[in-house]
Amino acid sequence: MANNRATKSGFAAEAQRKINSKYSEELAQECLEWVSSVTGLPLNTSGDPDNFFEVLKDGQVLCQLVNTLIPGSVKKVNTSAMAFKCMENINNFLAVAVSIGVPSQETFQSVDLWERQNLNSVVICLQSLGRKAGQFGAPSIGPKEAEKNIRNFSEDKLKAGQTIISLQYGSNKGANQSGLNFGNTRHM
Repeated sequence: MANNRATKSGFAAEAQRKINSKYSEELAQECLEWVSSVTGLPLNTSGDPDNFFEVLKDGQVLCQLVNTLIPGSVKKVNTSAMAFKCMENINNFLAVAVSIGVPSQETFQSVDLWERQNLNSVVICLQSLGRKAGQFGAPSIGPKEAEKNIRNFSEDKLKAGQTIISLQYGSNKGANQSGLNFGNTRHM
């Protein structure tokens, strides 16, 4: 667990401080409140990093969350406090989250939670899962997910666009750099 690691120093400590500074207690509290409302579990919904870690560290609540969204998605929730069993719970949660449609860049690694390395990535994953929850009849959290805006252009319109030089790209008319010399020549 997080207590078994050596204290970071130097660049590692600076990097960890930067990661920890991104953590938002308000978003974490919103996530825990959402998890509590979806699962029906009486959780301490304080967004404090210590509480957030304690509530979610063994992965049991996370497994119950995805089992509430999709019944039977995690076959066996481990109740043991052994490290590999807890990390198995977290990995099972992540597998279901990705299968639901949470993008892989919005997930976290099991050590981010189990060893308390990056709690902000856990919050991001729960927010992303919360956006997908509406598809399963559960309340959703966070901003509404964007919808596709597919545009179909005719071949004539596409060809017409290739002949226009946008002013953002500059112009192919006017001055150029041919014949310019700056400074004196190099004497050897």
